[in-house]
Amino acid sequence: MAADSDPESEVFEITDFTTASEWERFVSRVEEVLNDWKLIGSRAGSSTPEKGEFTSGSWEERSQDIQFADFKFYISHYFLKQQCVQDDLKDQSEEDAFPVAMQDLLCMNNDFPPRAHCLARWYGIREFVVLSPGTNCEAITSESKCNLLLSSISISLANSGSQVPMFVQIQQKWRRVYAGECQGPGVRTDFEMVHLRKVPSQYNHLSGLLDIFKSKIACTLSPLPPINIAIRFTYILQDWQQYSWPQQPPDFDTLLGGEVGGVEFGKLPFGACEEPISELHLATTWPHLTEGIVVDNDVYSDLDPLQAPHWSVRVRSAENPQCLLGDLLTEFFKLCCRKESTEEVLGRGLAEEEGKENSDISSALSKLTEPTATVPISKLSVSSMVHSARKHIRRHRRIDESPLNADVLNSILLYLFPDAAVEKSSENSKHKTNPSNCCGKDEQNKNSDYNLFLQLKSAPSNSLTYRLALCACLVNYNHGGLRAVAHLWQEFVLELRYRWENNFFIYGLPAGSPDLRCCLLHQKLQMLNCCIERKRARDETRKVLEGSRERERRGPSPESTTAASGSAREVSPGKSWDSWSDSEEEFFECLSDQGDMEAEKNGSKSRAEGRLHPFNNTTLLKSTEPLYVPVTQEPAPMTEDLLEEQSAVLAKLGTSAEGSHLRARMQSACLLSDMESFKAANPGCVLEDFVRWYSPRDYVEEELVDETGNKALKGELSARMKIPGNMWVEAWETARVTPARRQRRLFDDTKEAEKVLHYLAVQKPADVTRHLLPCILHAAILKLKEEESVEDIPSVKRTIQQATGQASKLLHPLHDYKKLEDFITQLMLMETAITKARSLKAKFASCEDGKEEDTEELEKFVSSLLEEPEVVVIGAGQGPAGSIIHRLFVNAQRAALLAPLDDDLCRDKKPTVGINKVPDFPSPAGREILLRTCVPRPAPYSKALPQRLFCVLMKEEFRLAGAFSSDTSFF
Repeated sequence: MAADSDPESEVFEITDFTTASEWERFVSRVEEVLNDWKLIGSRAGSSTPEKGEFTSGSWEERSQDIQFADFKFYISHYFLKQQCVQDDLKDQSEEDAFPVAMQDLLCMNNDFPPRAHCLARWYGIREFVVLSPGTNCEAITSESKCNLLLSSISISLANSGSQVPMFVQIQQKWRRVYAGECQGPGVRTDFEMVHLRKVPSQYNHLSGLLDIFKSKIACTLSPLPPINIAIRFTYILQDWQQYSWPQQPPDFDTLLGGEVGGVEFGKLPFGACEEPISELHLATTWPHLTEGIVVDNDVYSDLDPLQAPHWSVRVRSAENPQCLLGDLLTEFFKLCCRKESTEEVLGRGLAEEEGKENSDISSALSKLTEPTATVPISKLSVSSMVHSARKHIRRHRRIDESPLNADVLNSILLYLFPDAAVEKSSENSKHKTNPSNCCGKDEQNKNSDYNLFLQLKSAPSNSLTYRLALCACLVNYNHGGLRAVAHLWQEFVLELRYRWENNFFIYGLPAGSPDLRCCLLHQKLQMLNCCIERKRARDETRKVLEGSRERERRGPSPESTTAASGSAREVSPGKSWDSWSDSEEEFFECLSDQGDMEAEKNGSKSRAEGRLHPFNNTTLLKSTEPLYVPVTQEPAPMTEDLLEEQSAVLAKLGTSAEGSHLRARMQSACLLSDMESFKAANPGCVLEDFVRWYSPRDYVEEELVDETGNKALKGELSARMKIPGNMWVEAWETARVTPARRQRRLFDDTKEAEKVLHYLAVQKPADVTRHLLPCILHAAILKLKEEESVEDIPSVKRTIQQATGQASKLLHPLHDYKKLEDFITQLMLMETAITKARSLKAKFASCEDGKEEDTEELEKFVSSLLEEPEVVVIGAGQGPAGSIIHRLFVNAQRAALLAPLDDDLCRDKKPTVGINKVPDFPSPAGREILLRTCVPRPAPYSKALPQRLFCVLMKEEFRLAGAFSSDTSFF
């Protein structure tokens, strides 16, 4: 009773058979995808593919994920993009029309396409759908699962009315085994496949494969409809021993040892160190054969490759061949990620030893402050102390501690600074005063690649920065890596300091202010050159003034005094002081005040100073004195990092009235200096006089008629200048009467030079690499352009143009190292392509007695090999290219079988005795046989439908891909 009253005993399970199962949901989902992709109904309307269209045409693919219970599948649609041809006069929706896929089975225009999906190659179809397991899903290996999927796609095709063939990938993915089906009105094609590792002996020839094909189609008609046969044998050539690789790697020890000369440093290495082509594949094809024409069985074969009507060739490149330029760039790029400083790289032992020996450096300042009478003043400079200590250190430094030996280092420095070979006297340096001479502006303007550095923001080719990048790259690759680069940089900075202290221009830099279009390192070097230029000009002015003072003490003549003062005025940025030191700004102000006081005492306050020349015959407004253009200070040059720093400071001042006023005062330092110079050159002048010279647009003149009828010009300041609180008026009131040579310097060359030298000295090797990387990529692109112009490869030329635009984006700013690494890989691929072209040209060079037509044909053949996946050999084995290919195989065969080589085959066409003992070609690496026919199936009275069998026979693979159609009208 207790059990009967239990409510759980009354519960029973109800199975609802109207609910869709997982399999039905899967079939429905496949139908939805076919509908979404509009693959339902007849596919008629597409034209027959043109010959070679499978290779030259555009294939497209689209995919979706679908689920079968918890099992993930990919369903993908592959199709050849074609323009649909519509014929209004003919109805393409006939019920009896065959599906397009069945028509493609018999099409002969695209047999053996070199580049296509494997299903397109095996079955010749231009559109199909593939159902394959997901990425992390197991393969479909059981027969029951395979049959379940085939049933699913069969139902989906029938329900949707789709005529696109659909395949299911079974077995492991690497085996590429598919089974599928295509349905049409009253017809069906089953796609079946056999895949074995070994070729069965009875099917190792054409006759055995014909037997399989005939038994499968089971045609009872007599005689049997003819079977169309297409055969392709592929031969592989791997032995290039008889053709030495034309690219010889350069001898870097010779180049960097100074035996050839410093000019060799400017040449980047280029080319592959090994044969860039690993294999040559020769495909011999018999496109149209029938069963009775050719014999191929286990005893005899008519298939001689020399007699094949069609030859085609493809080349396979070596996998990642070692290329000199690519390795150079890769190794240099790796330095960007290093963290070590120069001191850490060169080692503490070296630094400690230098510390023990550098007593000259530590006592340099004390010697400067307490000079003795026996030491001349000119020797008491930081530069002389540093360089005497450096010589002392080098004398005691062990040879094995220096990454770069003395010979290599001297050769590099001589290449970077070729003017160092000449005695650095003041006269010799004057001949080099214009650094732009060494940049070859005229030649660069003629060169079409001159503006490439603007795009990459690197530096002009053959500039010091550019040459330094080349040297650093070569030193890193061949002479010690990171330590060698650190050593080179250290010596480079010391050379720059020596030149600054001794007033020698830096060779290889254009004159003028830093070019903001170049890299920052190039700007810094230009800034240092500007400092040297200002310092030299100042020293020249000092010498002139000192000479004039001495002449005044000796009682000079008026003519010599006038000439001396005139020459002093012509030196524009120069200043005068009595001390040899030039680093104390307060001293200049004191000197200028002292000059004013002396002028007041002498009653010559109105004496004009610093005149350059009269200004357009103009007179002062308040007097009849002519208006003179003053000698002014040049504006301070700036690098891009200084401009950014200045902009940040000005931006922090804010937008308030006080901040705006302060910002205007900071920006008017140059204006104030020019006003002071103008007042000194034009005593008694007013603001209007200055505006007439400095900003003529701000002085408005009007023509007026007086009482007597005479016309007169009356001028006044513009409205902008009359605004209350105008900065120009305020600056004019505060400006003193001070010529440029006694003003405080707008550009303190000493301070700026020391800042530049300090900036360079603290750079780590990784920082130096990042600075020089744009120059190295610039040099690499120029090298590729130079080498490509010799070989004339259109695809490489296009790639170089694209790479140039890509590099300009990657280098500004330099942050994404991964993309830069990919870019260097792209440059390596271009180098490989060029070396590949050289290798092919060396192998397919015509004989000396060859015809001009043959030479042109061979050039076109080599060019096509570089651009296309497979190239047809004109004339097959009898053409010029075919003869060379034949000779390559013959020589490789004889080398393999230790037979005597025929080196003069091009000159002597007659075969030597015993040549027939060695076969000209090896056994084919792959054989592809395509069998096609059209027979009624399954009954003799059925429709005649296309049947196809594609056979692949290789050393470790045997594959049969069959497409067998049958009539389903009454079956």
